[in-house]
Amino acid sequence: MLDRLESFYDAVPRDAARAEEYGPLVLFVRDGAGWPFYARPRPGADRPASAADVTAVRARQRELGLPEAFEWVHETNPELLAVARSAGLTVLEAPLLVLDPERLPDPVTLSDVPVRVLDPADPGFAADVALRRAVAAVGFAHGGTARGDAGPTERDAAVSRLDLAALEEEAARIADGRRISALAGTAEQGALASGMAMRVGEVAEIAGVATLPAARRRGLGAAVTATLAHELRAAGTDLVFLSAGSEDIARVYLRVGFRRVGTACIAEPAALIG
Repeated sequence: MLDRLESFYDAVPRDAARAEEYGPLVLFVRDGAGWPFYARPRPGADRPASAADVTAVRARQRELGLPEAFEWVHETNPELLAVARSAGLTVLEAPLLVLDPERLPDPVTLSDVPVRVLDPADPGFAADVALRRAVAAVGFAHGGTARGDAGPTERDAAVSRLDLAALEEEAARIADGRRISALAGTAEQGALASGMAMRVGEVAEIAGVATLPAARRRGLGAAVTATLAHELRAAGTDLVFLSAGSEDIARVYLRVGFRRVGTACIAEPAALIG
């Protein structure tokens, strides 16, 4: 299973980025606009990464104006945790969870707020994509699972106009099955939670699940996750996984039928991880 996850992590960026190799590490550099990628261990490398390798990649990231970000699975590359820290990076150790399909609940049992999957053929698709991103921006700016004041007003202020290339990329990836996006909300309040999934063959990662703080503790994150998981299973995906930002957040996913199998590490300069 961990080998399949490594293949997935290596494959996801390659249709939108070029790969630059630095010894046992590979840096993905996005072609064109969009969310920047990261560096990670290169599958099949003949030696573990050293602090010098990490330093070389960080220098290249700074040269290109990219975030100094690294990602890996601890169980696959256990040596990299100490190496990253010795190179001056702070590492978030995120619970890595895999879906047990037999324990996947019906989304309607998790929340009274309906969840819908985005459709590029819908006339409101562009607005939906912008809302998905805005909900995520507000949700992740106020991390954790506690309720808060930020809600639809902050969401609407965070909505930004999508450039045509980003919209076309989203539509193309949904159309060919590489991506699924979902929104949970009501007619009165609009979008309250969002999430997405990235798929390569029979493996998929659910990511970006976020709920507006004012709407938390209503099962929305769980319902969005379950909806995405059902869509992935219906599309023939037999390995669905995700990384949780904390142990508290991981408990949300345990309710949806996920179980912990390891630790996903995300390393950045200390000031960038809160």
